[in-house]
Amino acid sequence: MSTQLARIAAKARADTRVCFTSLAHVMTEEFLAETWTKLNRKGAAGVDRETIETYALNLDERLRDLQQRLKQGRYRAPPVRAVEIPKSNGKVRMLGIPTVEDRLVQAAVARLLNAVFEPVFLDCSYGFRPGKSAHHALKTLREQIVCKPVMQVYEADIRAFFDRVSHTWLRRMLRQRVADKTLLRLIDKWLQAGVMREGLVSERGEGVPQGGPVSPILSNIYLHYALDLWFEKKVKPAMRGHAAIIRFADDFVACFQYASDVKRFETVLPRRLEKFEIAIAPEKTRRLLFGRFAAERLAALGRKPQEFVFLGFRHICGLGQDGRFALIRLPANDRLRRFRASAKLWLRQHNHWKVRDQQQKLSQMLQGFYAYYGITHCTGKLAGVHHYVVYMWRKTLLRRSQRAKRKAHWSILKKKSWFVLPTPLRVHNWV
Repeated sequence: MSTQLARIAAKARADTRVCFTSLAHVMTEEFLAETWTKLNRKGAAGVDRETIETYALNLDERLRDLQQRLKQGRYRAPPVRAVEIPKSNGKVRMLGIPTVEDRLVQAAVARLLNAVFEPVFLDCSYGFRPGKSAHHALKTLREQIVCKPVMQVYEADIRAFFDRVSHTWLRRMLRQRVADKTLLRLIDKWLQAGVMREGLVSERGEGVPQGGPVSPILSNIYLHYALDLWFEKKVKPAMRGHAAIIRFADDFVACFQYASDVKRFETVLPRRLEKFEIAIAPEKTRRLLFGRFAAERLAALGRKPQEFVFLGFRHICGLGQDGRFALIRLPANDRLRRFRASAKLWLRQHNHWKVRDQQQKLSQMLQGFYAYYGITHCTGKLAGVHHYVVYMWRKTLLRRSQRAKRKAHWSILKKKSWFVLPTPLRVHNWV
């Protein structure tokens, strides 16, 4: 972290009410160069189709020119390139891919905004924050359900959040801590930048396109004021019993002790979000009896608590090895199907690769899956995924030729050093 950025972060921590009037001056050539070293090298090209490699060919000169344009207010935010990403429900998520240079500027501004706003963000927010992750959110949720008097869970998702962010409200929220007109104008340029689809540029009156480095911090700022602070300052004091919220980006779960509290929250939440021109997705929102006390009450009636999905994990009321209540987390069924489908498709498309190269790629895919889902109770499901990938790999090898069929017998393959894939590991014992 640069010295100036460290000073800003220290001042922001020392005084959570301070409003910074001078921030843009931090974006020196050295600051941009430092940001460049932290930039994601795997990002796709934007509308100009320029890659990281070509931009880096004359990096010093380009950074010098960029810094001058930023200083003089001549920087123009280009349109983002629209890319559709299929979702598990059959719909698509629209990403806005910025150019390499625009990605660099966004990353620099994101560093500034993080330094300014991170000290005021609440502990209930876990998405896209330094030192926090989805696993930290899962750990906190487990502690709430297992250790607190939770009987009611309200799971919710904000409908098309990134597409509906109000620019007017976002500007007002930014001005709570940022009074630097140069920086605010720069952010405004991104909000007003068009979206290019099939060569045509369309203007955008609302929303923050996903895909750029500045989008996560802007979304956290928006939901900090629209949801987190409101829940902490208004909702919790008005509840009869225990209440807590765990949010990761636009996905959140609220836990309550009493049914009357969750019903009240369910009533006031839509009105609160409507004020900020966003809304919950009814098909992804519900309240349910859940937790240790709920499980005991339902067991007396011969019923079981419903389960819910949060951050790709099914959450189930169960029993531990000692016979006491335990929160069981398993990979969500749609995530398992999606991974199996992606592995199967990859094998079909790369059946011509050398077996050693196939082994390396499949190992990377499995290790990535284990890295996220490797928590307590998931070993069995991960073993099933491992078995499926091994089975599909052998099946694709059989298609190569008659000779390959003879060599792909299980008794032969098991002896081959290249036919070994990583087995499941419990990576996160603390979650």
